[in-house]
Amino acid sequence: MSEDRICVASIAGAYGVRGEVRLKSFTAQPEAVAAYAPLTTEDGQRSFDVSLGQSIKGGFSARLSGVTSKEEADALRGVALYAPRDRLPQLPDDEFYHADLIGIEVVDTGGAVLGRVKAVHNHGADDLLEIHGPKLKATVLLPFTKACAPTVDLTAGRIVADPPEGLF
Repeated sequence: MSEDRICVASIAGAYGVRGEVRLKSFTAQPEAVAAYAPLTTEDGQRSFDVSLGQSIKGGFSARLSGVTSKEEADALRGVALYAPRDRLPQLPDDEFYHADLIGIEVVDTGGAVLGRVKAVHNHGADDLLEIHGPKLKATVLLPFTKACAPTVDLTAGRIVADPPEGLF
């Protein structure tokens, strides 16, 4: 996957019988996903213009260019859609795209490696960094707050963490 693209949506399957899809948006303002079109598949082989329909549970109904039947829409179930990074808004200094955090090394305040970010989760409150590493017996979920992750240096490719006592 090229670092100049970011996953902004996924297709959850067909919506109706005329080729519309159920689209899950991963953008901060869900309806803004259409503004980043054309969106491409992960392999870059297909490109779609997007027209959003109504808001539905878990996303939107949407029409993708070139998709005209329920069968074509169903065949796209699970496909992730990507937008060029340069089409996305610039973020403030204390905000990050999840794609930029995944794979980054996590070290403690003394410089000891704790692991790498495997995923970023949000269950309603703050984001949680899912940390994996060879010295860890299980996944560790680190709150992604200023207190627990005071330094994020994307240029150096690392997060300096100050985890709560006993987390690691």
